[in-house]
Amino acid sequence: MEIQAREATGDEAAFFAEHGWVLLGRLIDPGAAAGLRERAMGHLRARSGGGGPIDQAFGQSRDVGAVDEAFGALATSPAMGRTAVRLLGVRAVRVQVTNLLVKEAGEHGATEFHQDFPWMPMDRSGMLTVWLALADVPADMGSLRFYDGSHRHGVLGRSFTRPGDDQLSQHPWIEELALSPPLDLQAGDATVHHALTVHGAPANRRDRPRLSFAVTYFDADALYTGLPYRQTDGLGLRVNQPFEHERFPCPRP
Repeated sequence: MEIQAREATGDEAAFFAEHGWVLLGRLIDPGAAAGLRERAMGHLRARSGGGGPIDQAFGQSRDVGAVDEAFGALATSPAMGRTAVRLLGVRAVRVQVTNLLVKEAGEHGATEFHQDFPWMPMDRSGMLTVWLALADVPADMGSLRFYDGSHRHGVLGRSFTRPGDDQLSQHPWIEELALSPPLDLQAGDATVHHALTVHGAPANRRDRPRLSFAVTYFDADALYTGLPYRQTDGLGLRVNQPFEHERFPCPRP
């Protein structure tokens, strides 16, 4: 199942550079999103939950691209790779992780505001996540919101380490930045955010689950720091060397 994605435009790349996030309308065809949605439900039914802060905000099926050829092919497609390269302004990118995400009404709460990068074992912060709606996601279902320009303030520390310890409690000045408007996404639309952009999402207020596919890309020239991280521990990566491993493929040329 080959899914065709469009590439980001010059205007979209400029918006991303300024704001640290961008909306890519109709990244894939809504019909294609519907096909992925059916596949996603099977994976999510088999997911195992947990009791940590992240599990309270949303459920996930991690590394789905490694076990499902449709999601894997989309994540490594040339168009997706070129979009990530253009937005990050780097030579090439690797896929860091592919996740299916679900936010159930009544089960999951708000996703606290955080940065993605502080946990990562890379020596540079050139990283972004494409968050693709697999079904319509009105704002009150929990579409992502972003603090404009927060990616220009560097690494602000980890969230999800203690209850109530999010980026806003650690750095109250962040609320002086403009917050992106509530976004209504249609199936096939996507948001993209930089790994240093402070972002979060409200709880799902509808009676159906919020479904999305997220793929994270990082600078292919990044070096491994050896920082403990569940995804990279035990892979035999060498400190101060690139991520040359099948778990981190480069998109197809």
